[in-house]
Amino acid sequence: MDEQYSVPSYSGVLSKLDELGIAYEAERHPAVFTIEEMDALGICGRGDVAKTLFLRDSGGKRHFLVMLQKDKTADLQALRAQLGCSRLSFASAERLDRCMKLTKGSVSPLGILNDAQRAVEVVVDRDLTEKTRLGVHPNDNTATVWLSFADLKKIIEHNGNALRIIDLPK
Repeated sequence: MDEQYSVPSYSGVLSKLDELGIAYEAERHPAVFTIEEMDALGICGRGDVAKTLFLRDSGGKRHFLVMLQKDKTADLQALRAQLGCSRLSFASAERLDRCMKLTKGSVSPLGILNDAQRAVEVVVDRDLTEKTRLGVHPNDNTATVWLSFADLKKIIEHNGNALRIIDLPK
């Protein structure tokens, strides 16, 4: 595997952010698997936390990393219509590992750093695009990295993954 794509861990992600000149804050915390658990630890009160979903189309040919505000629910039908794809469903843990070297509970837009094929399409709800303090996992659910959406966009573009901004209903 190309060295550029060997960044599955917390420290590897931070090193990559440093290498790209991305401003961020990182904090460690107990493992969290849901937004509710993050809320209970007070993490959500320190910025805008993004909910991140890993989806696939019905043929398993397209994979989507969907980011939305923590209080929104992903309407898969509406999302499907905007993406122009077949029926969407949540991808398996095996696909998550194969595509982005992540485990369940650690899904993050920073997982694309492990997507050497640049096959995962990143889809972001427009409501997140103006955020200056956005919280995401650094490929590890025992930490949160705070950065601006503008910097996250730079990371996605640098990696070469497709990025699409969409409007998701509240």
